[in-house]
Amino acid sequence: MLSEKNTVLVIIDVQGLLVQVMHERQDLVTHLQKLIKGIQAIGIPILWLEQNPTRMGETAPEIRVLLSGHQSVLEKMSFSCCGEPKFMQNIEALGRQQIILAGIETHVCVYQTAADLLARGFEVQIAADAVSSRRAFDKTVGLDRMRAAGARIACVEMILFELLRNADHPAFKSVHKVIK
Repeated sequence: MLSEKNTVLVIIDVQGLLVQVMHERQDLVTHLQKLIKGIQAIGIPILWLEQNPTRMGETAPEIRVLLSGHQSVLEKMSFSCCGEPKFMQNIEALGRQQIILAGIETHVCVYQTAADLLARGFEVQIAADAVSSRRAFDKTVGLDRMRAAGARIACVEMILFELLRNADHPAFKSVHKVIK
């Protein structure tokens, strides 16, 4: 189970140009917003990355506004976030072993990041309703490969309630409002 004190959320490549061509784009954005707001209410750190922002643009405005209070965005050229040394430095500095992944594309950057983190001994959980690819088939294959590699697959609501554990948690009311 995810632990509030041992978890970090990683948002991968939710850039304007990419978001526009994702399968079920609006559902993706809605679930990402819920996940980010819920994670913020609980007080879990968030890292966010952009793939080649010079060519792909910056994070979509409806997501970027939610992340503005967090550490600045990390730029990357490698598909896996682990290929960016600053990402790994941040992960190591946080000292947390449980990583929630969300973003795009499921079968490329999210998959490669999950595989690399798993190979390094991290526990990886994929927010399945907060990831996407251009084609539904690619998302399905990406999720299947991550599951086979050892990642756990969950939905945003499941992740948030797993972190809360009970209705007595100080962030319960805030998170409940987010998921309604």
